[in-house]
Amino acid sequence: MARSAIINVMVQTAMKAGRSLARDFGEVQNLQVSLKGPGDYVSQADRKAEEIIYTELSKARPGYSFLMEERGEVEGDDGQHRWIVDPLDGTTNFLHGIPIFAISIALERQGQIVAGVVYNPAMDELYTAERGGGAFMNDRRLRVAARKNLSDTVVSTGIPHLGRGHHGHALIDLKNVMGETAGIRRLGAASLDLAWVAAGRFDGYWESWLAPWDLAAGILLVREAGGFCSDRNGGQEMFDDGSIVAGNEAIHKALLKTLQKRA
Repeated sequence: MARSAIINVMVQTAMKAGRSLARDFGEVQNLQVSLKGPGDYVSQADRKAEEIIYTELSKARPGYSFLMEERGEVEGDDGQHRWIVDPLDGTTNFLHGIPIFAISIALERQGQIVAGVVYNPAMDELYTAERGGGAFMNDRRLRVAARKNLSDTVVSTGIPHLGRGHHGHALIDLKNVMGETAGIRRLGAASLDLAWVAAGRFDGYWESWLAPWDLAAGILLVREAGGFCSDRNGGQEMFDDGSIVAGNEAIHKALLKTLQKRA
């Protein structure tokens, strides 16, 4: 598969950061971990990966702005482009030795996501997408699953942890979707939830209270694999609203309807 110059830059950056994470994952017991908030940890590995990504992307495309989980907003001279980066999505999994975590890098041009990369170094799975160019995993073309009935599906979600509110709302959603589907899974890494929807492993995904770096690359992957993404109101305010619902056209619509129930 021929990749564009910008995807090559993103892939090389993600893989370099991934090598660093893989080394630290192998010594996860020895990591020094600081507490950022209840149930929300940040490690040396996280900061190191973000520094690699920031350095590599700044060198490749000087002047582009950044939105990063740890570093926050970094304004560049180029007002048209912004990198949206999560250097370690699934930090809690990482720190517990669970090999489900990823680097997520998206490029936003004039407010639209035009390229995305999600890389899980523990599984060596590289997901790439470019607007209008399709979605791929390790160079294999991706398509969302074709199931039409919610009762046949396995869908994924996120569950708010200690220190996050909204537990009651999440439990209502869980109860309503449990009653309509064949199974629910909880990976603990939103970028991989979306990548797995793009790959057809999950039929759908919903979650609330997310940040743009959790979503940006994964949204493009799903859309380029033929799927649909919206906020839980059916709109396109995922970054502002913090919610997402994803799947093929039928499952996306059915999930939206199910999530409208509030009891």
